[in-house]
Amino acid sequence: MESIRLSKSFSFSSHYKNLRIILPRLKSKSSNSSQSSPNISRRNSSREDEFREVFRHFDTDNDGKISAFELRAYFGSIGEHMSHEDAQEIVDELDTDGDSFIDFEDFKKMLVQKEGSSEDDESLKSAFEMYELEKGCGRITPKSLQRVLSRLGDSKSYDECVTMIQVYDTDGNGELDYHEFRQMMMA
Repeated sequence: MESIRLSKSFSFSSHYKNLRIILPRLKSKSSNSSQSSPNISRRNSSREDEFREVFRHFDTDNDGKISAFELRAYFGSIGEHMSHEDAQEIVDELDTDGDSFIDFEDFKKMLVQKEGSSEDDESLKSAFEMYELEKGCGRITPKSLQRVLSRLGDSKSYDECVTMIQVYDTDGNGELDYHEFRQMMMA
């Protein structure tokens, strides 16, 4: 599998704006800028593969569905605690077939809707804040990136985190400020 770069954050539900899904963004295999149909198809396929990878982080029992328990466990793992009732309410809100679970299609539909929402900038700021070494310091360091990725189950070495940051570190200071982070997320 390709290396995972910084993650993209999405609000999980309109009623739970403080809760975020951390969506891994895979490094592209090439920097080909051609817009031919095969590349567009490959990009869409790659995006769906990313969604499936994130879905697997939630679906811990691998039954193809996310339960309220699994949803609660995921958010607990990133420091966002919720009651079982709140988790069930989110599941019920997203569930389209009435089985009290979020299946992959429900999950994908929610992510696609959130990607184009007007909350993107606010979500981006929240994601940036999650990666900051110290809240409000305005920078993402290799150490803070390593810490957050480890919490998300994607442990990386310090050197790997340095390399990930160098790709978008336009001022060469070894850290990402908000503008560099935004530029990276919009790529």
